[in-house]
Amino acid sequence: MKHIFIILFLILASCKSEPKTEVKTGNGIDQSVSELWESYTSSNPELKTEKIPEAWFFHNNREDANRLAALVVKGKKKASSGLYAWYKEANADLPKVGTKHIITDFDGKAQAIIEIKKVDTIPFNKISEAFAEMDMGTNIKPLKKWKKAHWDFFSSALQESGEKPTEEMLIVCESFETIWTEK
Repeated sequence: MKHIFIILFLILASCKSEPKTEVKTGNGIDQSVSELWESYTSSNPELKTEKIPEAWFFHNNREDANRLAALVVKGKKKASSGLYAWYKEANADLPKVGTKHIITDFDGKAQAIIEIKKVDTIPFNKISEAFAEMDMGTNIKPLKKWKKAHWDFFSSALQESGEKPTEEMLIVCESFETIWTEK
């Protein structure tokens, strides 16, 4: 039961445009995930012994998942956001600097490898324009777009547990770098 909660937590752990959903096929992860990791470690032999990272896609629908994966590949999307309360509820560790993840499209096809560079916990009303731009992958009114998308998503998610969002709710802000893309 605890594993189901953790998987559910990972699905919901990010904003409307960014829930993380682990990608698996009938007998494991999509072959492209292993192939992308193999390509990366072949070019970085010092990492050959590293375990393959988790693979997942952003959001919960094909259009957004594929759009966000493309922004990661282009190096435009460089951040992700989630509610601190979700980590606390799940008794889960916050993301760690140096952790790698494989980002896929909605169908589970590997697109990029990212590495977490910075993790902060910031109140919703203190999110900066710069962070919003990295998270949204755009420089056109990023903070306005970030606040609307995240407020709507957090409102919906919190409503399920009878809670309401506040301007002071803590947001776990992950900054990452795209370190490898599908060739």
